[in-house]
Amino acid sequence: MNSKLKNCHNIDDFRKLAKKRLPFPVFHYIDGAADDEVTMARNTESYNNCDLIPNVLRGVKDIDLSINLFGKKLSLPFFYSPTALQRIFHHDGELAVGKAAEKFNTYFGISSLSTVSAEKISSLTGPKIFQLYFHKDRALTKSMIEKCKEKKFDALALTVDTITGGNRERDLRTGFTSPPKFSVKSFFSYAFSPSWTLNYLFREKFDLPFLSDYVGEGTSTAVSIGDYFSTMLDQNMNWNDVEKIRKDWNGPFCLKGIMSVEDAKKAVKIGASAIMLSNHGGRQLDGGRAPFDQLKEILDNVGGEIEVICDGGIRRGTHILKALSLGANACSGGRLYLYALAAAGFDGVIKCTENLESEVIRGMKLMGCKKISDLSRKNIKFRYG
Repeated sequence: MNSKLKNCHNIDDFRKLAKKRLPFPVFHYIDGAADDEVTMARNTESYNNCDLIPNVLRGVKDIDLSINLFGKKLSLPFFYSPTALQRIFHHDGELAVGKAAEKFNTYFGISSLSTVSAEKISSLTGPKIFQLYFHKDRALTKSMIEKCKEKKFDALALTVDTITGGNRERDLRTGFTSPPKFSVKSFFSYAFSPSWTLNYLFREKFDLPFLSDYVGEGTSTAVSIGDYFSTMLDQNMNWNDVEKIRKDWNGPFCLKGIMSVEDAKKAVKIGASAIMLSNHGGRQLDGGRAPFDQLKEILDNVGGEIEVICDGGIRRGTHILKALSLGANACSGGRLYLYALAAAGFDGVIKCTENLESEVIRGMKLMGCKKISDLSRKNIKFRYG
């Protein structure tokens, strides 16, 4: 492990390292969000309104972080949310993240916009969730589901908050596209990121294997992610479509992007296994609620009927402890590992996960809890409201 990685003690350290390594259009694609980026900031800030209340003298030498999610026992109470285009951030992309998830026995989310094929991903033995977008081309959506069945993915997560693309102004300013488009404006950024540029140009050609048999978008044709959402996804998707997908999949099924109590109740009604409280990292509707802000109300209405995952904004192990104390079944995040992937590939994701794991263990000991089920609402108090 190089000295720069050793000095990455938290997620912000990885962010700084990623910013140094990546061309600016690529960094700002990870780092940016919609409009004024208020919701992205709130996703993390929301945890600061909640305080932990420790108990002492509980004999906490041995800590068990294991949980059960989607019918599988995991060794960590958090996992890697599905994120797109990972080989743009580091040449090992999804394989690096998947190998890290395998090492820690936690879920690895694979996006419909994965840059690694299902065949390569299926070689990993750790638990895997496939994230599905609902395309206008029904044959494309069906092919993704069938491929996930064939490769024995453990769960399917349908993203429901991308009915149109968010207004990601950083991407508009930098001209970020998939695949990256070299322009006069971005030339010097790519030139001053030689390691990234050489890897991108001379390693395996960029591809989106889950899409490449059906469309050119994102494979050979440069297109913004916002345009992809707005032109290729079906804006008429409704609850009948969701229920049909659940039946077609016939396995652990999650809805990613649920934020209202009404929608959480509908998810229960159609037989979903889980919901991910998520606003897409603040990249869609700016001004929307943060998942942690909404967590209590959701749990008070559907907790115990469906697994509830708090997704996004997590930067510290204490954030995870607060969500679990409130009653979440698990936590997840994208940027929490993407900065580390961009900074140092597999080694970065490992170090980042070790950091978070250590923070959760330390927090559990300081709170007097030996296992995740010891956490409860008695451990927390909100400052306002």
